[in-house]
Amino acid sequence: MLKRQIVLDTETTGIDPKAGHRIIEIGCVELINRRLTGNNFHVYINPDRDIEDEAIDVHGITNEFLRDKPRFHQIAQEFIDFIKGAELVIHNAPFDVGFMDHEFAALKQNIQPTREMCQVLDTLDMARKMHPGQKNSLDALCRRYDIDNSKRTLHGALLDSEILADVYLGMTGGQAKLNLGQNAESSNQSEQGGIVRLGENRKPLKIVYASADEVIAHEERMQLVEKASGGSLWFKQ
Repeated sequence: MLKRQIVLDTETTGIDPKAGHRIIEIGCVELINRRLTGNNFHVYINPDRDIEDEAIDVHGITNEFLRDKPRFHQIAQEFIDFIKGAELVIHNAPFDVGFMDHEFAALKQNIQPTREMCQVLDTLDMARKMHPGQKNSLDALCRRYDIDNSKRTLHGALLDSEILADVYLGMTGGQAKLNLGQNAESSNQSEQGGIVRLGENRKPLKIVYASADEVIAHEERMQLVEKASGGSLWFKQ
């Protein structure tokens, strides 16, 4: 069964939608069964209001840059069609979901709240449970999971979504760095062929023990997996 996830981020004019602040950029990247598909959604939005100076310092998006960009109502349906039914992966989800629901409500078209049209997974909440008492910002997680964020001099919705996708895959299995998905693909191909049951009178299977070199190679591989998982993988040398 295909699992579709959308890693999502937004940039805004300020920090509180109840104070009239609005979304000015949306970035989404698609994962199907934990693989990046290249099917992304990215848009800048004219908020019809000024951006706070503090917000510009964070993302670098100016009022002048947004003057010729579409309004939210012009991109809303395409955005909803892209995310609907997927699991959204968001870092500090209450912030982005709060802004999205504020924008949906302002359209007065009886659009469902985000959590009714999508499942929402908050990677900040996940990181706090996995690494209590530690910094769990996106930059801190990049350092912890060895994710390259050197291009992130300012916040950007699409760039941050791409980085968060790598962080999420690292947090949940190390796939981003270790290409373990190749093994999953082989497993699926085996399942498609059906299960072969052996007869009761079959000859005993030959037991093949690992050589010393293979044992060393296995331990080195497990150490890489543990490092990529942030120390969350248990194994005994």
